[in-house]
Amino acid sequence: MVLRHAAKDALLAAFVAFVLAVPLVGFTTREGGAAVVVEMRFVWVAAAVAAVFLGRLVWGFAPRRASLPALPALGIPWRRHLALIGWLGLAAAVLWPFLPFSSRYLVDLATTVLIYIMLGWGLNIVVGLAGMLNLGYAGFYAVGAYSFALFAQWFDLSFWQALPIAGLLAAIVGGLLAFPILRLRGDYLAIVTLGFGEIIRIILINWTSVTGGPNGISDIPRPTFFGLALERSAPAGAKTFAQFFGIDFDPEQRIVFLYFVILALVLLTNVVILRLRRLPVGRAWEALREDEIACRALGINPTKVKLSAFAIGALFAGFAGAFFAARLGFISPESFTFQESATMLAIVVLGGMGSQMGVVLAAIILVTLPEFGREFSQFRMLLFGAAMVGIMVWRPRGLFATRQPSILLGERASKAAP
Repeated sequence: MVLRHAAKDALLAAFVAFVLAVPLVGFTTREGGAAVVVEMRFVWVAAAVAAVFLGRLVWGFAPRRASLPALPALGIPWRRHLALIGWLGLAAAVLWPFLPFSSRYLVDLATTVLIYIMLGWGLNIVVGLAGMLNLGYAGFYAVGAYSFALFAQWFDLSFWQALPIAGLLAAIVGGLLAFPILRLRGDYLAIVTLGFGEIIRIILINWTSVTGGPNGISDIPRPTFFGLALERSAPAGAKTFAQFFGIDFDPEQRIVFLYFVILALVLLTNVVILRLRRLPVGRAWEALREDEIACRALGINPTKVKLSAFAIGALFAGFAGAFFAARLGFISPESFTFQESATMLAIVVLGGMGSQMGVVLAAIILVTLPEFGREFSQFRMLLFGAAMVGIMVWRPRGLFATRQPSILLGERASKAAP
């Protein structure tokens, strides 16, 4: 009876695997002269179906009480260990470009990871601390990038001059967006923010006289080191970084410099957010997340709290967008699609909403995991999806599921409490 039931479940799972494997891995293309030839990969489909069948069959004979092993909890008793890990991670980040195994590719990949960490921390203010779902965060990212690109072209501003302007404009847009959605919650809030992100993208595509439309904006100036350009040559009357220090020019100098620029911005973001969490505004965010009605009863104004969360979260997205534009020297609307917003939200949710360290780990996983499958480029999205499914199965509340309170009562206060 058990064998029959297990075989039936295994056959059903194998059929589902066959239906999914045919369109996902069953076909491939190759060049055949002047045409593209589509080939069927029966071996890949058969391997996927066989693996699912055998796995489900083995699972069917497992004891009914068997369950997936739980990962160890990372709660408040781990705080000292997490602090030590954080300092070790900071030391590793500072030394990363100078490690023996480091390369231009690894430094550039680390720069991308830091950008998403900064974006994740900014979105964590809105989603993790204030408890408001935002599916259009890439819109603020785009506002910061295009603000820097346009101000650099129109007013000849450098990166350091336009950086605060880009962040301020993104914060203003975030505050303006918060006004019409103050009464919305849950799914309705998510739909409105999703629409906002798409509106920004459509404006960037169609306002060709300003944004360049689908062609984007090119020749965006890169950050300088106290006015010294990290380029091979400099304009008349100016010096490059290599000329000023009397060293040979190396393209990796710019890569390393950009890495340290975003590292400094990320550290500044972390310090500011940690400080804000201990201020009344940060406590109000967490109170709003737990119970808005109780907030009103305590005299907290939810309107101001929501406005501050959206504005400050958008501020950091604007900073990250300005750096993104300066790093590439070119931007287009295709860089700010809904997929970017979904990735940022996945980083916050998988890391653990409200957790700074969780955002770091989730960003490292989601950004670097597809790179391990570069040899299997056609399976990169499958690896990405499998990793997210695995994390949600073993730790559905995120890598760091326990929310650490901003204020802890001391030992004397705890004993004195009735």
